[in-house]
Amino acid sequence: MTNRPLVHLSRRRFLAGTAGASLIALHPFSVRAAENQVHLRLMETTDLHVHVFPYDYYADKPVDTVGLARTAAHVKDIRAEATNAMLLDNGDLIQGNPMGDYIAYERGMKEGDMHPIVTAMNVVGYDAATIGNHEFNYGLDFLVNAMAGAQFPVVLANVAKEMGASPTDDTTLFKPWHIVEKTVTDGSGAEHTIKVGIIGFTPPQIMTWDRPRLEGKVQTRDIVETARAYVPQIKEAGADIIVALSHSGIGPDQHTDGMENASVPLAAIEGIDAVMTGHHHLEFPGSKYDTTGAVDPVKGTLHGKPATMSGFWGSHLGVIDLMLEVSGGEWRVVTHESTLRPISKRNEDRSITALVDSVPEVEASVQQQHEDTLSYVRRAVGKTSAPLHSYFALVADDPSVQIVSIAQKWYVGDMLKGSDYEGLPILSAAAPFKAGGRGGPDYFTDVPAGDVAIKNVADLYLYPNTVRAVKVTGAEVKDWLERSAGMFNQITPGEADQVLLNPDFPSYNFDVIDGVTYQIDLSQPSKYGPKGALENPDANRIVDLLYNGAPVNPDDEFVIATNNYRASGGGDFPGAKGDTIIFEAPDTNRDVIVRYIVDQGTINPSADANWSFKPLNGATVLFDTGPAAKRYLDDVKGMDIEEAGEGPDGFARFRIKL
Repeated sequence: MTNRPLVHLSRRRFLAGTAGASLIALHPFSVRAAENQVHLRLMETTDLHVHVFPYDYYADKPVDTVGLARTAAHVKDIRAEATNAMLLDNGDLIQGNPMGDYIAYERGMKEGDMHPIVTAMNVVGYDAATIGNHEFNYGLDFLVNAMAGAQFPVVLANVAKEMGASPTDDTTLFKPWHIVEKTVTDGSGAEHTIKVGIIGFTPPQIMTWDRPRLEGKVQTRDIVETARAYVPQIKEAGADIIVALSHSGIGPDQHTDGMENASVPLAAIEGIDAVMTGHHHLEFPGSKYDTTGAVDPVKGTLHGKPATMSGFWGSHLGVIDLMLEVSGGEWRVVTHESTLRPISKRNEDRSITALVDSVPEVEASVQQQHEDTLSYVRRAVGKTSAPLHSYFALVADDPSVQIVSIAQKWYVGDMLKGSDYEGLPILSAAAPFKAGGRGGPDYFTDVPAGDVAIKNVADLYLYPNTVRAVKVTGAEVKDWLERSAGMFNQITPGEADQVLLNPDFPSYNFDVIDGVTYQIDLSQPSKYGPKGALENPDANRIVDLLYNGAPVNPDDEFVIATNNYRASGGGDFPGAKGDTIIFEAPDTNRDVIVRYIVDQGTINPSADANWSFKPLNGATVLFDTGPAAKRYLDDVKGMDIEEAGEGPDGFARFRIKL
């Protein structure tokens, strides 16, 4: 509590710094506004994941592509450009990088403590925020204490401590909505008070993803159902316009009950004037989304209403410009515009250019926590005899996944000694978290041989998951792998240069199961779709599945070491729906990896090549990975692989002969 007055002072300095930016041109809406018109500018950040500094703690170096301290420079400019502006955040704040883990696992969050991301947000000056799914990763007490220091309202409508007969009867974890009374200036210079209703939502799937922390403590409701109940209440309370903070992706046009990515049907609700989205770590408006009947990624609209999704880690500031007009005492949106402001750009030579400078006041507010985090991540815990990298994790057995699997199996084997399950064969399932994709061509694990520090373990395992073990049949082992094999497109035997990876399949759902050997027949269609739905029941991509050299029979029994997300149903894997869990560990997967490295002293993470692609008459496939992968090309065993030029967006392209 003692540092809060300093935050107030820093915020005043930050806001004062915007007053003299007279050289910045006003937005056309501000210029055109008539005496009964107001230009209101809504700014969005989303998925900050504790990134205050422009610093990569995993690589232990400054970077130009992340950080609220840089995004804050755009906030200053926007406030200078527009007569009236509001700043909102869309959730996933307190977890996601080593600073978040340092606070959670080392320093703690007692009542009255300030969380660094909240401190920084207070300095920048937010008007409201909502709660993302990752806010629940450290438990409810941690979350409530972390957000208590916010000098702005925090809203969340669809998570309740006690459920009522309808959403409006619930006792919610946070306020479901809030009305911000904003003094604004119209085109003639006259002041008005506009009441902006802010309502927030998070994916109902938190009850699966963080079941041990939430079960029996909170319940969730469908996003759209909740909004339909609350919007009339917010209007009745006097809101002139309503903004939905939807920590939910831009998904299907049609609503289905309990959907994770509900921003499109949410936008269709009468009374909602603008939607700020997130969760997907993508950009909207932009080319990452296709045009549908309801989605216009060029104009940045959902059902004709303005929307934004401002990337992740502070990479962009989303901006919704509203021209509001008052008539008969009622305000309405007469025109709008959605745009993004990036903090950096990638050049043709793959270098990065910063587009804004970091704001010193924001960095200064959490300088001590930044330095404490650096000390935390630099601690050596052991050594590795071979490099740990994930450049080829999606196409070959991989050292970064191998070490996670080994550590999980080691831990679960020890925990099950003396239990009813001792003696069952233990397998281990792990997936690559840093494998390029939406994270870009530098988003890979790359730890050289030698000392292994906590920062390296955090790089291997990004999330604070806890270890789980499930008891499955041989049939479920096979189907688990069939689900993983949806990572790949169907390949025609003998045909050249086919695209290997399915871009709709996230790398964190590409589980490799260690302890068995198998091949993947890419000539077969995928049995399961990208979301886990059964699409081709008769497909069999997984062939030659063996345990100790013998075929795995459907009724064989195994234990699989995994994490709480997967074991509780995350990713919708056969054999991992929450009802097969036999062991719930109190320890995180990261902590288990650290313990294993400490126990071994020196680890040998070399992949054992327990899986491979079935030969397909010389067919060749292309896949993209980080340019630094070239250093490790000779380490990929049992595969005919070569460089194939440059890929898009700074990636390097490789060719594999099957």
